[in-house]
Amino acid sequence: MAQSIRKLILDMDGVLWRGETPLGDLPRFFATLGDLGLGYMLATNNATKTQEQYVQKLARFGTDIPAGRILTSAETTGAYLARHYPPGTRVYVVGEKGLRHALRSRQFSLLEMDGYVSADTTTDLVVVGFTRETHYPELANAAVLINRGARFIGTNPDKTIPHELGFLPGAGSYLAFFEAATGREPTIIGKPNRFVFEEALRRLDARPEETAMVGDRIETDILGAGKVGLQTILLMSGVTDEERLATSEVRPDVVLANISALQDYLVDRQQ
Repeated sequence: MAQSIRKLILDMDGVLWRGETPLGDLPRFFATLGDLGLGYMLATNNATKTQEQYVQKLARFGTDIPAGRILTSAETTGAYLARHYPPGTRVYVVGEKGLRHALRSRQFSLLEMDGYVSADTTTDLVVVGFTRETHYPELANAAVLINRGARFIGTNPDKTIPHELGFLPGAGSYLAFFEAATGREPTIIGKPNRFVFEEALRRLDARPEETAMVGDRIETDILGAGKVGLQTILLMSGVTDEERLATSEVRPDVVLANISALQDYLVDRQQ
């Protein structure tokens, strides 16, 4: 990688931590970024948490990261929809607090109901993210509303999420459920689509050629970043194993073991 790196977009799950386990010395890593003068944005496809919840999680790992440096797929989804739909647009959400907060904060009207949808209820949008809190009537309502004409939006396509137990079903698994139930494909906002990278670059005031994406998923982090001209660094601490890397047609610019190896790599480049 011959180009200079002045800014970083860092994935979180599988890069900084797995579940509630940090994947390196995070306080030392972020201190090193400060010493090197490298700007950064933490960008995750996870839409369950608010920015403030991520601030609190990072604090538990000993790091003080401001909310403005955290970009979730919920935040990106809210920003994208706010550019295309006016305040008051009706939205039915399958998702958790982070997604609901991102939409409410932009004055979307969230459709709430107990039990099944009525025979004449419609909505403008159905937005689906990962959730651990759903139940069958909520899933059925979303499918019915999509079939009645609501635009189908997905926060991200990740079929699995890394966890101490292994790989658990993610938002992409929910999207597959609704595709099977409706025959409709969603507009997906998160990685690998360009929206999240463009939003991160805008918030960083950065150019693609001076920015590196650091992620653990070839099919989202690396694929998407490469399409918008970012440098790409794959860490092997998340979902990608040696076999998947060897057989992938998408090739990262740099492959490193983990966040500690990334820290050493960035320091070496500055010397």
